[in-house]
Amino acid sequence: MKSDTAVSGAVDPGRTLQGRRALVTGGASGIGAAVARELAARGARVVVADVAGDAARALAEEIGGEAWVVDLTATEELDDLSLEVDVLVNNAGIQRVSPIEEFDPDDFRRIHSIMLVAPFLLVRAALPHMYANGWGRIINISSVHGLVASPFKSAYVSAKHGLEGLSKVTALEGGPHGVTSVCVNPGYVRTPLVEKQIADQAAVHGIEESEVVERVLLQDAAVKRLVEPAEVGSLVGWLTGPDASMVSGASWAMDGGWSAR
Repeated sequence: MKSDTAVSGAVDPGRTLQGRRALVTGGASGIGAAVARELAARGARVVVADVAGDAARALAEEIGGEAWVVDLTATEELDDLSLEVDVLVNNAGIQRVSPIEEFDPDDFRRIHSIMLVAPFLLVRAALPHMYANGWGRIINISSVHGLVASPFKSAYVSAKHGLEGLSKVTALEGGPHGVTSVCVNPGYVRTPLVEKQIADQAAVHGIEESEVVERVLLQDAAVKRLVEPAEVGSLVGWLTGPDASMVSGASWAMDGGWSAR
């Protein structure tokens, strides 16, 4: 188990999740790993859910949690799932960059399976336990692309917009039962997901890979840097804490001013 110090380097948040169980999808790397470490630092026993089994097990061992090796594209296997978790963080995601007329239909379906259908099924599986205990926190890692659109990302943008709607409905239904639901909306985060799309972005925009960060990724942001995973983790940690019990149905932008335009 990690120490009580939050991984973000902020003031010790205390063991606000002591005795709670949390599930983080896509938890083995990037944002998910930062969130898993943050929730563990707050006292939660964290289930690291990821298709990358070795990475999930390694992180689970590091933070004193559990690993769940799961392929979220196999959504039918989640239909009858029951989850005894107090905190659910829907984070798993992939990206494809392509014009609509060239977008592979199977890629579109896969993105929606991972980023919208699976979150619905996991929320569905977690709510009975949360309702029975009168407490629950559902945090959906959306994106600035859940609030605005960019070209060449039809699947990702539409999935994130759908996740926003799911989160709001969950907030309305869960409120009377002590369950909150929110979205966290970062801009481009320093993760493998972002690094992998640089070549695709260069191709569709007709520019060099070295130009992508400045001319594409950070073009619309007022703060010209990538978001750090630990910054997202810190916000997620606060949203699970006692000061956030009235925070529900909202979308929390961490986009350096991008969505202010």
